Amino acid sequence: MNRLFTASAVETQEDVLSEVSLDGDWHVVLYNDNHNTFDHVIDCLIHTCGHDALQAEQCAMIVHFKGKCTVKSGSYDELAPIHKSLTEKDLTVELNP
Repeated sequence: MNRLFTASAVETQEDVLSEVSLDGDWHVVLYNDNHNTFDHVIDCLIHTCGHDALQAEQCAMIVHFKGKCTVKSGSYDELAPIHKSLTEKDLTVELNP
C-alpha cells in the first residue's frame, strides 16, 4: 500500500541562531583535503598563522590523521583575516565560535 505524505504530516524543527558574540574565543579549524600537499599546508600555517615549523608540521599531521585541527584561537577580529587568507590559499578552513 502506498502512502502519501502531506506537508502537514511532516514536522520540521529548525534552530535559528539569532545572536553571535564576536567576543571570546574563536577558532580557525583546518580540515583534511585531497589536493593540498603537506609542504603547502605547512608553509601556509607558518606564514599566515605565525606557527614555527614544528608546530605547523604537527598540525598538518593531526589534520591528516584526525581529519581536522584547530590551528589558531583568538578574537574574531584577529582570526577573520587569517581565515580569509587560508581560504584564498585553497585550504579548507572554518571560523567557529
